[in-house]
Amino acid sequence: MSKPTLDSCVRDSLQTYFKDLAGEAPCNVYDMLIKTVEKPLLEVVMQYADQNQSKAAECLGLNRNTLRKKLIEHQLI
Repeated sequence: MSKPTLDSCVRDSLQTYFKDLAGEAPCNVYDMLIKTVEKPLLEVVMQYADQNQSKAAECLGLNRNTLRKKLIEHQLI
């Protein structure tokens, strides 16, 4: 049995989310998903980079200032 892929986990979670709405209209799904995924992504990459923002920014393909802004938004620094 193979491990689930990230995209299949996201797909399954979104399908469950829409099913659980039980007819209610969804709102701000894009922002909700980005915020949900972005924080753990930043946590893991910062750990991988030994808290070195320049190394983490390079790994993510982001400008260091953009990374710093996101770290502040998620209260990670």
